[in-house]
Amino acid sequence: MRVSLPMYNLPEMQAANTAFWQALRTELAALGLAGLPAAPDFTRPPVPGGIEPETLFTQVCGWPLQTIYAGQARLLGVPVYAAPYCQGPAHAGVFIVGQESRFTTLEELRGCAFAFNSVHSNSGMNLPRRALAGLGARAPFFGNIIETHSQPGNIERVAKGEVEATCVDCVTYAFYGRHRPALAARTRVLAATPPSPAIPFVTAAATPEATVALLQAALFRVARAPEWAAVRAGLLLADILPPDPAAYAVQLAHTREAAELGYPVLA
Repeated sequence: MRVSLPMYNLPEMQAANTAFWQALRTELAALGLAGLPAAPDFTRPPVPGGIEPETLFTQVCGWPLQTIYAGQARLLGVPVYAAPYCQGPAHAGVFIVGQESRFTTLEELRGCAFAFNSVHSNSGMNLPRRALAGLGARAPFFGNIIETHSQPGNIERVAKGEVEATCVDCVTYAFYGRHRPALAARTRVLAATPPSPAIPFVTAAATPEATVALLQAALFRVARAPEWAAVRAGLLLADILPPDPAAYAVQLAHTREAAELGYPVLA
């Protein structure tokens, strides 16, 4: 069985992620599901090649769940994060620039050097594309754009002046500020994207129905039981809610709207 938590996975967060999984594992054992991995797989990338049938528990961006991973996973729960730019089970992307940079509006990013993590990322590519499309952007909007496969790495690139701007998940930015405050202090939020449902916890589509029910029961208990308060605080978790698959359709709507507005590709 595969278990991973790759979305918010700075090395400094391994203890917090392990504690979260061990809390979930404890609750699952109490429900009769034993023999589970002792710790998450910390080598799994945020954008894997696919959601393997043996995936018991992981967290995956909601947009590729509807595109490249369509039909490969089932939603278990949607986290509510105690982080800026989050509202209930929704989050946003945040455009990040240098603390001393000249930029005051999104329009002023025209011609700048921009980094994004993945063409399959909602907060790194889909949401900023929609935000810029709403301003009337047309390609090429940026002077230079690079795909790096790392949102935390892009924050560091901005902090060090290697690129002028990026867009990252607001929860990623909150964790970066918590664990790497010196570098985060060299950056600032320029603007936020439209909101979008938070990154869900999922299991493989092949997971038996009975196991799905146990996973959800354990997940909601970890989200609310007093004994797991410190575990939740380590990951900025205010709650975990039952999933609403229909809510994630807004991410595909953002994709369509960007194309209709004349900016189908972040460029």
